[in-house]
Amino acid sequence: MAKSQQAYNKIEKEKARQKKREEKQKKKEERKANKENQGIQFAYVDQYGNLTDTPPDPAEKIKVDADEIVLGVPKKEESTEEVDPIKKGKVAFFDTSKGFGFIIDNDTQEKHFCHVSGLIDAIAENDNVEFELERGMKGMNAVRVKKI
Repeated sequence: MAKSQQAYNKIEKEKARQKKREEKQKKKEERKANKENQGIQFAYVDQYGNLTDTPPDPAEKIKVDADEIVLGVPKKEESTEEVDPIKKGKVAFFDTSKGFGFIIDNDTQEKHFCHVSGLIDAIAENDNVEFELERGMKGMNAVRVKKI
């Protein structure tokens, strides 16, 4: 019985395949017929970047010189003003036993870390100081600190 059942399944599968082929062929012929009626379709991009079905006006075309296009990051222009590296501030906190503190910049009101190794003069809280900034591991550090 297994043989007859197997033959029956094969016949049914072949009929299904044949039906699929016929449907596919019909769809293909329908697409061909519709394609002949439609003609060629185009999409244009207008000056604002929108898709339209009308071609752009050649009078509004902008001439672009390829040499003027800059690829990458533009170079920074050097400013003529020289920034004074010496800043003035006030010692907000300084612990002499631990050897560090914080200085508040008079211009920007930012706090900068200060280590005892960056001191020129001994400082205490509320002293007015001059300092320079260097980038540290966790931000800007005050170095070459002098009491005013």
